[in-house]
Amino acid sequence: VQLQASGGGLVQAGGSLRLSCAASGRTFSYYVMGWFRQAPGKEREFVAAVSRSGGSTGYADSVKGRFTISRDNAQNTVYLQMNSLKPEDTAVYYCAADRSGEYYSGSYYPSRYEYWGQGTQVTVSS
Repeated sequence: VQLQASGGGLVQAGGSLRLSCAASGRTFSYYVMGWFRQAPGKEREFVAAVSRSGGSTGYADSVKGRFTISRDNAQNTVYLQMNSLKPEDTAVYYCAADRSGEYYSGSYYPSRYEYWGQGTQVTVSS
């Protein structure tokens, strides 16, 4: 599967952005999908994940209550709605796909994901 992330940009603190990740292929619904981010000089970190059906989601504590992950299997797209953005949310955001299809606590680790998008820059100014 090929992933194309979009929707990043520059926003003031307290603002919102919606990231999209479009996937190629007809098997999108087979994959657990995740969003990760990487700030300069830091390791890639988990942001959110969603099960194959969209019925189960998980979030990093740092974004819980502010970010929402969702997916539209008919459109082969996963979204990340980001509200109440903070300067510390500044990073390159990556979407990723796990072909195992198994959603569990391991879905929070980058090593679970085989396919990655190219990343989209999110910059939050104070």
